[in-house]
Amino acid sequence: MTKPTSIVASVLFAVATAPVAHAQTMIDVSKITCEQFLLYKITNPNNIALWISGYYNGKRNNTVLDVQEMQKHVENVKDYCVKNYNTTVMQAVETLLGDKK
Repeated sequence: MTKPTSIVASVLFAVATAPVAHAQTMIDVSKITCEQFLLYKITNPNNIALWISGYYNGKRNNTVLDVQEMQKHVENVKDYCVKNYNTTVMQAVETLLGDKK
């Protein structure tokens, strides 16, 4: 390889192997609609459900997670959301679970 070619190859190699900076995304969960939730427009719905579960359990100082119960709640929220696309997921949870959150 000629000297300019080896310099270009070295630069390309350095750029290609440099660590990729990941953009940090901030999401206001209270604004996620049922449509966004069901159609994976934000992230996997299970990720959102886990966050919401933690949020409500944190408000109640509850440190116990009943995985089967939570999965039932997630399915109920999904069923509700199918019929209420424009409702926020947080409103759906409030409507379905009330004080049980």
